[in-house]
Amino acid sequence: MEQLTIEAQKAVLVGVNMNHQPDFAYSMEELANLASACDVDVVGTVTQNLSRINTSHYIGTGKIQEITIMLKQQEANLVIFNDELSPSQLRNLEADLDCKVVDRTLLILDIFGQRAKTREAQLQVEVAELQYMLPRLVGLRESLGRQSGGIGTKNKGVGETKLELDRRRIEEKITAMSRELETLVAHRQIQRKKRKKTEIPVVSLVGYTNAGKSTVMNALVEKFTGSKDKFVFEKDMLFATLETSVRNIELEDKKEFLLTDTVGFVSRLPHHLVKAFRSTLEEVREADLLVHVVDFSNPEYEQHIHITNETLKAIGIEEIPMIYAYNKIDMKEGEIPESQDNSLYISAKGKQGLDELVTAIRGKVFRNYVKCEMLIPYHEGQYVSYLNEHAHVLATEYEEQGTKLVLECKQSDYQKFAQYVQQS
Repeated sequence: MEQLTIEAQKAVLVGVNMNHQPDFAYSMEELANLASACDVDVVGTVTQNLSRINTSHYIGTGKIQEITIMLKQQEANLVIFNDELSPSQLRNLEADLDCKVVDRTLLILDIFGQRAKTREAQLQVEVAELQYMLPRLVGLRESLGRQSGGIGTKNKGVGETKLELDRRRIEEKITAMSRELETLVAHRQIQRKKRKKTEIPVVSLVGYTNAGKSTVMNALVEKFTGSKDKFVFEKDMLFATLETSVRNIELEDKKEFLLTDTVGFVSRLPHHLVKAFRSTLEEVREADLLVHVVDFSNPEYEQHIHITNETLKAIGIEEIPMIYAYNKIDMKEGEIPESQDNSLYISAKGKQGLDELVTAIRGKVFRNYVKCEMLIPYHEGQYVSYLNEHAHVLATEYEEQGTKLVLECKQSDYQKFAQYVQQS
């Protein structure tokens, strides 16, 4: 897809406040952040209060004149709308404003397109882009023509035939890519089933984009491995992580859990993307615990919490236990509240509060562990080795009948070796 990040883009942002939305001001601020993530210079903002959207142009005719004046005054060459525009709205607006028009969906798709690194993420983004493009071919063709000085032919009939060919080609491409994606998704599901069999609990990091999820993951990886070899990519920018990363965290007492890092959320995440990234988001659905990472230093952090919780609800995730990790306390002015059971205050970068976070995770995911005593006959020495490796052995004594172990183990291992359990 044509990248938005062409030379010297200066944009006017446009938003419609429908029936006095309480989060309207924030969503406009978020749009400006998304634009700057695409290296677009925001030079002006136009807003309108409406009870219903103008079906032909999205906004009223008076506002179109206001935008036209602002475009000339600011020498801007791009208008970005804070909503998804219909194909006809896109066409009409570009004809009247005589410049390139982009909606919120295309902006987010473009950022995702720039950030995708793995084959799966690239396919997911491209499928979403193509599905978005399909009904908008005419408008987008005119838009690209305006951008690069004229594409297409004067013969209308030939143009229409070309459009049909383009449609067919895009549909074929979507089908081929969806098939390849299904293969990758099937592979991911096999990996998930294998992980389920091992009974290792899964902890998923979720949160608003750029809250510091990858930094939290790297801090825990370093804490328990002492190495940076398994670090995931982290950067102070929107949607730095699109790929789901899984890391094994082994604690000192032989307990372990899998930590997964997922794509960050933003308000009104385009439905094309939610659909395309469903396999990535399914990793979250399979988790035993969610750690909701919040950028506590951001003045809008409560809005970020709301957006994340609403997005989780939209993808069918409501019943999984959750811990709130209020991150970046080192950048927060004022007093920091005391950590509670489900609300922890941390600085992943400053390595503060990580012990409390691990303690909270332990309390949630290791409930199926059993403390017991086992007496294992000497001729079954391999079981003692197994338990030393997979359970937390608190004491070992050598008695006449065999090795006596005081230990804490998984429910499944307790059942497996039930015949050796000593009843007190």
